[in-house]
Amino acid sequence: MQFTVPTELPGLLPFGAACVTVFLGLIALFAPGLLLRALKLQPHDTRPSAIGEPRSMMAGFWLGVGIVALFFFDQMFIQLCLGAGWLMSGFGRFVSILSDDGASLLNWVILLVMLALAGAALAPALGFIS
Repeated sequence: MQFTVPTELPGLLPFGAACVTVFLGLIALFAPGLLLRALKLQPHDTRPSAIGEPRSMMAGFWLGVGIVALFFFDQMFIQLCLGAGWLMSGFGRFVSILSDDGASLLNWVILLVMLALAGAALAPALGFIS
């Protein structure tokens, strides 16, 4: 299998979204405390095992989907999977903003980043960019 880097916009958008996803996955895997502090989440001192959640749930999923999307960025199904994952994450963030009294600037910025990543992956797959 040969690894290629896209040169045109329909390939660059999902490839860039995959790169960001892998980057976030690496941060969650190797620096989960930093990620939790950035998201304003802290595990209790009585539960140090809580630091394992970002490594498994966030890093594992982000790295798995992101790496596959890096290698198969030109496949519509992969673009749909990556975009749908970010879109649903954004929807969950939006529900949290509305129902959990979480209307902070950080939450709105993270929501916009999630929607941008979803749009970058979904635009070529749905035919908005050809």
